[in-house]
Formats: sequence, C-alpha cells, structure tokens
Amino acid sequence: MTTIRQDAWNTDEDLILAEVVLRHIREGSTQLSAFEEVGERLSRTSAACGFRWNSAIRKKYESAIALAKKQRSKGKKQLSEKMEWFEESSEEINEPVATVTKPLEGESEKVMKHSIETSVITMETVLSFLSEYHESMKDRIPTEEIEKLKSENAKLQKELEKVKEEKKVMTEDYRALLSIMDRARKLSI
Repeated sequence: MTTIRQDAWNTDEDLILAEVVLRHIREGSTQLSAFEEVGERLSRTSAACGFRWNSAIRKKYESAIALAKKQRSKGKKQLSEKMEWFEESSEEINEPVATVTKPLEGESEKVMKHSIETSVITMETVLSFLSEYHESMKDRIPTEEIEKLKSENAKLQKELEKVKEEKKVMTEDYRALLSIMDRARKLSI
C-alpha cells in the first residue's frame, strides 16, 4: 500500500501538476483525470492535486490554459474535418475506410501502414496523423506573409524609436518646467 504524502508542495511538483493538467486540457480530457494521474505520480490524493491547482497554480497559467483550450478546439475541428473526409470516402465506395484512403500531402507512411495493417482507423492513428501533420505545417508559412510581417516589424520599430525620442523630449521639457517653477517660487519668497 502506498502512503499518501501530506508534506508541502515543491516547485517540481507544481510544474508536473501544471504540465499534466495542460496536456489533459489540450487532449480534451477532464481536469479530474489529470488530478488522478498527478496524484498517482506524486503519491498524493487527487483532491489534494485539485486543491493545489485551483488555489495556487491555475492563476499562474491563465495564458497557457487559454492556449491549450485553443489547441484543443483546433484539434477537434481538424479531427472532425478528417473524419468527414473518411465518412465520405467510405460511403462512396462501401469498403472499409482504411483500404480506400490515400495518403494526404505530408502524411507519414508509418501512420498509413498502421492503418492498412489493422484495417481500421483508430483514434490513436488519427491523433498521430494530426500531430505529425501539424508539425509539418508549421514550416509552411507563405513567404509573402513572412515578408509582410518583416515589413510590419520594421515599421513598428521606426514608430517605437519615434515614440522613444518624443518621450525623451517631453521628459527634458518637464524637467525644464519644474526648474523654472522652482526658481519662480524662490524669487517670490
């Protein structure tokens, strides 16, 4: 029987908790299952993990949570589009889906071989395909878009320099005004 820890949380445990919860959010799983997984890994109760997450850790990871939710919704959208394509293919030919699918651009041979060998498409196969497809698409940003972003960046850099210069002038003017007011106050006394 494993003893349940009740000592203080350390930063490594907080990181493990955050990592696992964010992964579960991205994968569309529940936070409760994340707390159970962390509880097993750290020899703590899932309730303690949930309490720690909600009381101390969640606030630090608001932006990461939002990003994970966005990734989850993108994954669901891509998955539904892929499944629609599979359903259309199988309806047209009336054969098992795995035997009629063709590799899409950028799809790994490993995923297709697995699909054909098992004669069914599992959720694991679809998720594996989607993650590899996502990685391959990262490098395919159009060059026009890159050039547009570079020119926009240069424009913003110029604007920033202009604002910095204006701030410097305003600061000098403010100090000069204070100096004049200080002299005027001394003369009035």
